Amino acid sequence: MGCDASVIISSPNGDAEKDAKENLSLPGDGFDTVIKAKEAVEAVCPGVVSCADILALATRDVIVLLGGPSFNVELGRRDGLISKASNVEQNLPKHTFNLKQLNKMFSKHNLSQTDMIALSGAHTVGFSHCDQFSDRIYSSPVDPTLNPTYAQELIVGCPKNADPGTVLPLDPQTQHVFDNLYYQNLVNGKGLLSSDQVLFIDNASKSTVVEFANDGAKFFDAFVVAIKKLGRVGVKTGQEGEIRRDCSKFN
Repeated sequence: MGCDASVIISSPNGDAEKDAKENLSLPGDGFDTVIKAKEAVEAVCPGVVSCADILALATRDVIVLLGGPSFNVELGRRDGLISKASNVEQNLPKHTFNLKQLNKMFSKHNLSQTDMIALSGAHTVGFSHCDQFSDRIYSSPVDPTLNPTYAQELIVGCPKNADPGTVLPLDPQTQHVFDNLYYQNLVNGKGLLSSDQVLFIDNASKSTVVEFANDGAKFFDAFVVAIKKLGRVGVKTGQEGEIRRDCSKFN
């Protein structure tokens, strides 16, 4: 969580953020894009633009390209000097989290419940491995919060003992479009992860999910507020950190 770009760092010892098991499924070409962008910027304007800022800008641009909201990215970050795989798990929400656990994790970074629900809407794109939701479809009975038809689709897509690399889209309808169907899916019992579906199941968050499901513009507005706040988490400025010459390693 946050934007110091340390996840891009590679380590010969296999203990950098990039090497954490939670990050192993991230596409390599995504890292390469940031590294190449840095190379292009460095050739024209050396030592000025950080990898963290490039990562933040790339995030905004991908959201826009997928049909999501555009917003001004706050710039001026410096790159961190710590990249440890052991720091990753404790800073990422787990698929089993309930609302209280989700709020606790996000509140550590001054993010409200509404911010958390809005940022969860990023699950309108992307994929999840079968092991992140198999307990919901292979328990006895099948998780009752799952839409029965959707549960059967998941069983077909992720059979028992599926290849570890098998993934299913978080939003089965518009997986390559940044929209509010994620919330509509939750209302219809089609949240892939338990930590997604709980946002609708728990009465404390249900009304916000319904609001975003009914009004995509409200979701976009809330998402912009939340992602700007997320972009300030752990920010280094002034003499903190460094501006890397190469995003794949410390100077």
